[in-house]
Amino acid sequence: MLIIGIAGGTGSGKTTVARSVIERMGTRKAVTFISQDNYYKDHTHLNLEERALINYDHPFAFDNELMIQHLGELKEGKTAHAPVYDFTTHARFTDKTLELQPNNIVIIEGLHVLSDEKLREQLDIKVFVDTDPDVRILRRVLRDIEERGRSIQSIHQQYMTTVKPMHEAFIEPSKKYADLIIPEGGHNEVGIQLLSILTEKYLNGDRKWGTL
Repeated sequence: MLIIGIAGGTGSGKTTVARSVIERMGTRKAVTFISQDNYYKDHTHLNLEERALINYDHPFAFDNELMIQHLGELKEGKTAHAPVYDFTTHARFTDKTLELQPNNIVIIEGLHVLSDEKLREQLDIKVFVDTDPDVRILRRVLRDIEERGRSIQSIHQQYMTTVKPMHEAFIEPSKKYADLIIPEGGHNEVGIQLLSILTEKYLNGDRKWGTL
């Protein structure tokens, strides 16, 4: 099993890169896609106002132990069931899970995929998507308004108090662990093609990256 981790700041294009690689694999290779967002820790014991105050941009906001457990199950050929997170209520759905099937390729994307040492150890290829901060914040504003029902005021407050500081403290430094850095995310056709080629070579047992 080949496990690829794709990290990067909010709105950098991590999901687009992952989806693009999956499309290039076509029907030849089955791919399991995992979003770290589904592994936000469960805080249903708190009320909505208390949950809204949590720093969701800190590495500790994620239940990486559960993700690593699920990766272990996939490696054993077992089906895993990931939680599904509701961003409008800041809580996991209690009646819904996401079925993860064991496949030759597993792609994990998320803010802190490279920040956690134990999670990094699970990865065969580590990728960082590096996109201009102005582009990233504009994408986040549109996403949070359209998909998560947030107001401009709440987005601005969250960005200044947690998103930007956590990016500078944890996400940007995690770039040093990347095997491959892809600038501008989904717009970088060369970077996506290169990652697709590396994936094919790895699956074919060729780990000599210098002979692409």
